Amino acid sequence: MSELDWTFLGDGLDAGTVDRGVTAGIARPSGGGSFLFGFNSLQLVEGAVGLKASPAGSTNFDPLLKGGSIRGCVKRGASPGNTGWSPFLFIGLQGNSVLDNAYMLGLSDDDPYRITLRKSDGGIVTGIPATDDQNLRQSTASFQIADDLWHHLRLDMVVNLNGDVVLKVFQNDLSANPIGSAPVWTAVAGMTDFIDDALGINTGSQPFTDGRVGFAHAVSDSQRRSYFDHLEALKQL
Repeated sequence: MSELDWTFLGDGLDAGTVDRGVTAGIARPSGGGSFLFGFNSLQLVEGAVGLKASPAGSTNFDPLLKGGSIRGCVKRGASPGNTGWSPFLFIGLQGNSVLDNAYMLGLSDDDPYRITLRKSDGGIVTGIPATDDQNLRQSTASFQIADDLWHHLRLDMVVNLNGDVVLKVFQNDLSANPIGSAPVWTAVAGMTDFIDDALGINTGSQPFTDGRVGFAHAVSDSQRRSYFDHLEALKQL
């Protein structure tokens, strides 16, 4: 998807608070192209910036009529501190604002951090805390900012006929399968499928069976950086 296929969500922090955009000044993931999309908080502030997929000429993406998939390379960039922000992909966003809820997959605000699946309560503006009752799954492995790692992640939201929503998390090893080659999607240790049941039992609220798909940067400190590349959005047919 091109830069023109994304639209900023409402109620996000402005560009004078969190800078954002494409840059060639940061190293891309293995096999990456000339640019990536990055965020950098310029002030001590709490909030989020997010973009939703709204590809021109395509139907049923804004919003998805039911489930779909969001995939992309995500990185917590080197910053003056190791906490104070989280980058993530989202799907099933229930409105056009960072104050709306969605399913989220990203890198937790922690040191070390983990790959985390979350169902937001209070909007995606809350980011991905290290520990929270809305965190549904976390990777067994943890990672350090100093590791300078890109994570190629995939979140599938499968809406079943009975109203259950099955959330599936995968990762691709970029060292073996760089961007431009066919990804090999494998399970993330510790992150088995999660069923957000139609009865609202497993999460304490009804599942999201439609919504918007995209990526975001939640922040609570200055000079916190997130990077994204090779973003793909698919819809469930």
